[in-house]
Amino acid sequence: MVSTKVCMKNGLELIRNIGFIAHIDAGKTTTTERVLFYAGKTYKIGEVDDGTTITDWMVQERERGITITSAATYCKWHDFNINIIDTPGHIDFTVEVERSLKVLDGAVVIFCGVGGVEPQSETVWRQADKYHVPRIAFVNKMDRQGADFFSVLNEMKAKLNMPLAAIQLPIYSESDEFVSIIDLVKNKTIRYEDDLGVKFSYCDIAPQHQDLAVKYRDELIERLAELDDALMNKVIEGKTISEEDIKSAIRKYVLLNRFVPVLCGSALKNKGIQALADAVCDYLPSPKDIGVVKGLSGKSHDHEEREMTPAAPFCALCFKIFTDSFVGKLYYTRIYSGKITTSSSIYNVTKRTKERITKILRMHANKQEIINEAKAGDIVCLVGLKDTMTGDTLCDERKPMILEEIKFPEPVVSVAIEPRTKADQERLVTALKKLEEEDPSFKVIYNRETGQNIISGMGQLHLEIVVDRLLREFNVQARIGKPQVAYKETISRKVEAVGKFVQQTGGHGQYGHVVLLMEPQEKGKGVSFENKIKGGIIPKEFIPSVKEGVFEAAESGMLGGYPVVDIKVTLIDGSYHEVDSSELSFKVAAEMAFKEGLRKGSSVLLEPVMDLEVVTPNEYLSQVIGDLNTRRANISLISERRHLQVIRAFVPLAEVFNYADILRNLTQGRASYTIEPSYYEKVPADLLAKILGV
Repeated sequence: MVSTKVCMKNGLELIRNIGFIAHIDAGKTTTTERVLFYAGKTYKIGEVDDGTTITDWMVQERERGITITSAATYCKWHDFNINIIDTPGHIDFTVEVERSLKVLDGAVVIFCGVGGVEPQSETVWRQADKYHVPRIAFVNKMDRQGADFFSVLNEMKAKLNMPLAAIQLPIYSESDEFVSIIDLVKNKTIRYEDDLGVKFSYCDIAPQHQDLAVKYRDELIERLAELDDALMNKVIEGKTISEEDIKSAIRKYVLLNRFVPVLCGSALKNKGIQALADAVCDYLPSPKDIGVVKGLSGKSHDHEEREMTPAAPFCALCFKIFTDSFVGKLYYTRIYSGKITTSSSIYNVTKRTKERITKILRMHANKQEIINEAKAGDIVCLVGLKDTMTGDTLCDERKPMILEEIKFPEPVVSVAIEPRTKADQERLVTALKKLEEEDPSFKVIYNRETGQNIISGMGQLHLEIVVDRLLREFNVQARIGKPQVAYKETISRKVEAVGKFVQQTGGHGQYGHVVLLMEPQEKGKGVSFENKIKGGIIPKEFIPSVKEGVFEAAESGMLGGYPVVDIKVTLIDGSYHEVDSSELSFKVAAEMAFKEGLRKGSSVLLEPVMDLEVVTPNEYLSQVIGDLNTRRANISLISERRHLQVIRAFVPLAEVFNYADILRNLTQGRASYTIEPSYYEKVPADLLAKILGV
C-alpha cells in the first residue's frame, strides 16, 4: 500500500481489502508470494517448500510448510492499493479465516485443480456467505498431473449454491504441459514467454481452441444475461457483446454477491497471477462500493449506519491481537470510517474505556512500517492499547457505535499442562494468558480440584503449536498430558434450586440466600444470567456477586468436572441479613445453588461430533466403511470423485483420535481425510460410566 497522502489523492475506490481463503494445500501462500513478486513488493519469489515465504514467517510455519496465523501484507497493483490477508487452510486454525472475513471487503477462493471442492473449501465458502463477502474463484495447480479444470468447475456448480462461470480456460501442449490461458472476457490467449511468468502477451486464440472458447464464452454471457436485463436484451437482439459489457456485468453482480467468475492458473509455475490481480481490481469491491458500515448506536442501541469515508466519525474493529517480542501487543484493526493519527485518543465502546495510540504500523507479514495516519479503508496495527480485546469496537467517544461482534467456535480438544519447575510456573501463567488473548479459539481453565491448567483448542495440531510456542517464544518448560475430548455438561430439564450459605464464627458471620431458576437453552448459547429480583429482596450491590458465583460454578460441572453450557440462569428469589450478608456470602450461595440445580436437572454429558470426509481408492471402500461403523459413525454420503470414493460421515471425536494412523494402515497410505467440528451431542448412557471412570 502507498503512503497516506497518495491514498487520499487516489480515493477509496482504488483500495482493495482482500483475503486468500481455501482448503489446506490449495496454494494460498504461493499465490500471495507471486502477487507480491509481480507487484514489485518483493524481489525474489518465496517458496513454501523452501521455507522462504514472506507471509509464512513463523518458525512453526516454515518447518511444517503450512500457514498457522493469518498474515497481513499490502502491495500496489497499477493504480490500486491492495491489502492482502493470507489465511490458514487447516481446520484447526479456522478462527483465523473467521476473523479475517469479518473485516475484508472481498475474497479470492482458491481451489486445487486436482482435489476440486474439498471439505475446507466448502467451509470457507460458507464463512464467506455468512459475512456476505463478494468473491472470485481461482482454480490453481493446473500444471499438476490429474488436474481437470472442467471437472472442478462442474463440482463448484453442484456444491457451492452460487451462479458462477469460467472467465478463463487452461491450454495444454501436445505433451500435456500447461502452457497458456484463454481469457474469455478479452477473447484472447495469454501466452507466457519466460519461466518466471514476467513476460507475457495477449494474442489471438488458436483455431484448434476456437470451438472450446466460443462454447464457454457463450455460457459466460448466458449466465450474466440471466441476471442482467440490459445484457439479455442485447443477446436477444443479436448485438455484439463487448469486453466492456462483460466486465461491467461481472463487476455489478460480484458486488451484489450474485455471481462468481472462475479463473485458472498455476501459482507454482508462475501462470495466471497477473490476470488474477487484474480481476481483484476489476471485480472485487472497494470500501466505497461497500458504502456504509452497520452497527448499533453506542448510546441508544438503535441500528445505525455510517459512511465509509475519512470525513465520517472514527469507527474501527480490532480483529486480531499478536504479541511481538520487541514492540509488545499489536492490535490488528480495520478502520471503517474516519481517521486517526499517532497519539490519538480513542474510545473502546465495548469496554467503555478510553485508549491512547502510541504507534500506527502498516504490516508486511512480520515486518513493520511506522505511519503517522490511518483512515477509512485501511487495515493497520495499533500499538499502546491496554484494555482492548479481539472483537472490540473502537470509535470516536462523541459518536459511539458498536459493530457486530465476531463469533468464534468452541474448542473440542483439551490437554493438562504443568510447569516442570517452580521457576516455570509464573512464566507459564503469563504465556498462557498472552496466547489466550491472541487466539479466541484457545481456552485456559484452572481445575481447582486437580490443581492443573487445562488448555483447550480446535484440534491436536492447534495444541501442538501452542506447546511449541510456549517452549520457543516464552522459554517455558512444561509437562503435557494426553489429548482429551473437550466434553461439556448441561441439564435436561427446568428446575428451581436454592443455595443458602450461613456461617457463624463469633462477631460478623456470613449469610447469603439465593433461589435460581435453571433451564436448558439453545445450543451454542453457553451460560446466560438474568436478574428478576424486585423490591430489594437482595440488595443490588450483591447481584454481581451472584452472577460471578454462577459463572465460576459453571466452569466445572458435576459429571467429571467438565464445563457447563447452554443453560439460562434466572435469579428469582432470596434473602439477606443486614449485618452478616456480604459479596462473598452471596457468591458462595450462588455456587451452591448452581451445583444443586445440576443435580436436580438431570445433568447430561455432551461430546463433540465431527464432520469427517474420507477420500479412498475404490478397493478400500468396504474396509473404511466397516471401520467407521465400529466408531459410532453416521455415514451421510458416499460419492465418486475422479475414480476415488468419497465418504462423508458424522463421528464422535473420541472415536477418531489418531485416525491418520488407522486410515494409513487400512489403505496402505493411499487414502486421505479431513475433519472439522460440527456439533455437540448427548453421550450414550452405556458410554457415560466408561468416560467418567465409575
